[in-house]
Amino acid sequence: MSEVIVQGIDSDRLDATVLARVSACVAVAAGERLARLLPPEVALIPMTPLAAMLDRVGERLARGDVMILASGDPLFYGIGRRVVARFGPDRVRVLPALSALQLACARFLVPWDDLAIVSLHGRPLAAGLARILAAGRAMVLTDPDNSPDRIARALLTRLGETGDRERAGRIRVRVGENLGRADERLISGNLEEIGAQRFAPLTMMLVEDEPVARGPRLGCGEEEISHSRGLITKDEIRAVILHRLRLPDKGVLWDVGGGSGSVSLEAAGVCPGLEIFCIERGREGLAHIRRNIGRLNRYQVRPVAGEAPAVLAGLPDPDRVFVGGSGGRLKEILRCCADRLRPGGRIVVSAVLAATARRAPEILAGRGLSVDSCRVAVTRHPGTAGERTLNPITVITARDHG
Repeated sequence: MSEVIVQGIDSDRLDATVLARVSACVAVAAGERLARLLPPEVALIPMTPLAAMLDRVGERLARGDVMILASGDPLFYGIGRRVVARFGPDRVRVLPALSALQLACARFLVPWDDLAIVSLHGRPLAAGLARILAAGRAMVLTDPDNSPDRIARALLTRLGETGDRERAGRIRVRVGENLGRADERLISGNLEEIGAQRFAPLTMMLVEDEPVARGPRLGCGEEEISHSRGLITKDEIRAVILHRLRLPDKGVLWDVGGGSGSVSLEAAGVCPGLEIFCIERGREGLAHIRRNIGRLNRYQVRPVAGEAPAVLAGLPDPDRVFVGGSGGRLKEILRCCADRLRPGGRIVVSAVLAATARRAPEILAGRGLSVDSCRVAVTRHPGTAGERTLNPITVITARDHG
């Protein structure tokens, strides 16, 4: 039975063994760069569009073996996964070369068993920035759009949002360009220096920082979160809110009326793949949010200064919304959130006032969401100091059933 041979390449030439395999195949699929290494008589299948390439590989399999040329290790963020899924493990043979990760670490003399690996190849840049900053030491797979210079500038912007100039100056970057080729180049510098350069399309980027402290994934105490005059969602209430939000691994969370950002910060710890927008109109609250992001290393939280609902227009549609404050615009905010909510999403509202507890379910139900609520009363017993009863909070949950 003929098979698909997925051949990894880690240099700018094909050795005799690979050329012998090529000559035994009825066709070879390759991208523009690797196609230039093939003998002219080879029956070439263009690599893109990918779906059409796989169809043509399937057609040629009826006549014999077909090869697919891929960079490095095809099963490391490569085409190998897609090929195995399409043709099945019985008809696929993968012959890996050194991956770009291995080559980069060898050039930089850096062990990679404990590296965070962040792929921005064909992926949104914004979501990857928080993972890079959270890791302290990360190897980044780039592409022509998410190039090292663009990533460096984006990291500077993200750190600038929280005023973390010290960390921005401390981070060091090493870039491996055209690894394994005759024009290989190694470049190092700080974020500003890397951000000012231009790079070839084939690069790996190592971002290094001192070990960065992180808060707990869940359970940040009120004393660990910068806030003013006790204006913070209390620990026990925060736990209920997070439970009711039922956060997805990935997606978008709006935290409207973020205050100190406590709900956003905890959500980021539980689900680091979330993109979180913490909306706050007050200057003092925004200062606390920015300070807390840096202190707890929760850079997937984006502070958004402004008044809801107007400021929400510039944000991506949410999968989850928490409304902790409305500034007298409850109806407008909830309507906007409900109308923008993605299918299957949830909105959770915390209400201190009886009027909010009464009106919020009516507004949300009026937008076609199913709504329920619970009233949470907390009494604390701090050691032998007696008891302290907190103000009861009504937590309203609205669901879209898609």
